Amino acid sequence: MSARSLNKVTLIGNLTRDPELRFTPSGTAVCTIGLATNRSWVTQSGETKEETEFHRIVAWNKLAELCSQLLTKGRKVYVEGRLSTRSWTAQDNTQRTTTEVVIEDMIILDSKRPVSTSAVPAVQAQPAGPVTAVEPVEPKAEVTAEETETKKSKKKAEKEEAAEVKAPSEDISPDDIPF
Repeated sequence: MSARSLNKVTLIGNLTRDPELRFTPSGTAVCTIGLATNRSWVTQSGETKEETEFHRIVAWNKLAELCSQLLTKGRKVYVEGRLSTRSWTAQDNTQRTTTEVVIEDMIILDSKRPVSTSAVPAVQAQPAGPVTAVEPVEPKAEVTAEETETKKSKKKAEKEEAAEVKAPSEDISPDDIPF
């Protein structure tokens, strides 16, 4: 009988840089994000101390594309995932190790509009794997908030016009009213 185990990470913090979207040779999207979390406490002497932790966040497939499109440096986000530790040999033949949070869920907690002017084309979701090559993503123009609001107000006006019941244009005299 095996013992239960749990590898779950929940973080709320601010992005330290814009997301970096890449693709594996098989076409799987992978996005890396820097996240800072802050902690403050009061010492026994009454002094307030602060500490910032920096986390490497990794998203795969469709979530990676969404993170790349919606997130920008400074945004406050909630992420949920698992810890993953990788080791590799660097170009200078030194052994390197990193621990990262591979996320499965992300919620944007602020209402800032993204400043980024690039959008990412959709790709098919494929199983996660190591990233060995980077393919460039061509930027596309993003619709601004003003354009979105203008389109919404036009659609609303069109719906209101369609919903109006137009009475036939007849001349009604006060003598025709039954009361």
